[in-house]
Amino acid sequence: MRIALGIEYAGTNYCGWQIQDHAPSVQACVEAALSKVANHPVKVVCAGRTDTGVHALEQVVHIDVTAERSMRSWILGANANLPTDISILWAKLVDDNFHARFSATARHYRYVILNRMTRPAILANRITWENRNLDVSKMQIAANYLIGTHDFSSYRAIVCQANSPVRTISVLKIVRKDDEVTIDISANAFLHHMVRNIAGVLMTIGYGKQAPEWAKTVLDARDRKLGGITAPATGLYFCRVDYR
Repeated sequence: MRIALGIEYAGTNYCGWQIQDHAPSVQACVEAALSKVANHPVKVVCAGRTDTGVHALEQVVHIDVTAERSMRSWILGANANLPTDISILWAKLVDDNFHARFSATARHYRYVILNRMTRPAILANRITWENRNLDVSKMQIAANYLIGTHDFSSYRAIVCQANSPVRTISVLKIVRKDDEVTIDISANAFLHHMVRNIAGVLMTIGYGKQAPEWAKTVLDARDRKLGGITAPATGLYFCRVDYR
């Protein structure tokens, strides 16, 4: 049977979602924990791979298993075998046609910035720190140029392996609450480092180094070498996935 699961994790101690030979990954931990519950090897397929240091509020995966367990047992059994910075939130039976990645219609990320003079202590590794004052209104003007369907070659990593650089952003909203600035972004899919590269451009505009129109200049160039800095991974959260 096929089971879908929602997973929360702090990415600080991992090389990202995907299994790597050189460092611990979230995927390896989840597969090991679920395999113990199933009493047979379990492979997981995720909605979207996250990079080193990136967090998830609700990553979605699916597994195919032969073991019969209650959904409660999958959740509690896996969590008993997971490190404290990874947690299974929910589990449910799904149709065999469901695919965590290919059935997804939209993915939602949030980039969180602490915008104050002093660095964070409690939120260290959970938030990005920028000590220069960010003008949220200018960041939003810049963000509006990126909404819609575009070639995001300038906003993806040079090593990105996606066949097409075209993506559709449906939401790109910047909000300030006290010292915290959040960038909420939704799209049908994302390219490697796309959110962090967008955040880097918006922050550069926010502290006044570039005008808002620069976001469109970078977009139109379709050349990553002409883009901005890649913002740190610490402030990035994979929030949720939409399915048809």
